[in-house]
Amino acid sequence: ENDGDALGLEKTELQPALSKNGAKDGDVSEEDVWNQLRQCYDPEIPVNIVDLGLVYDCKLTKKEDGGTRVDVKMTLTAPGCGMGPAIAHDAQSKILTIDGVDEADVQLVWDPPWNQNMISDAGRMKLGMI
Repeated sequence: ENDGDALGLEKTELQPALSKNGAKDGDVSEEDVWNQLRQCYDPEIPVNIVDLGLVYDCKLTKKEDGGTRVDVKMTLTAPGCGMGPAIAHDAQSKILTIDGVDEADVQLVWDPPWNQNMISDAGRMKLGMI
């Protein structure tokens, strides 16, 4: 039974939409967010911020209005890196392109300090460390 009309909802909201990232009904998965974060790069390093180990935390929160808020904590390879705000903004912009995400907060944190042991195997291979 469809009570959408009685609630004043538009029919379009009731159709399960399949977005380009595979989310149905605005369901956002953490994987969607990680995939977007893998598109972000430190301009000086040819490895994405996920493989560099710069993303410490990724939390999805369902909001009462049905949208999803994403909170990400990330760091930089060096605290003095002037590109930090630009990389964080790039990460936030990419997260906001995911269907169902209507709020994204990317925080730069310095604890724990980043070190090379945090780089993934894929990142190490790209950097010639393996």
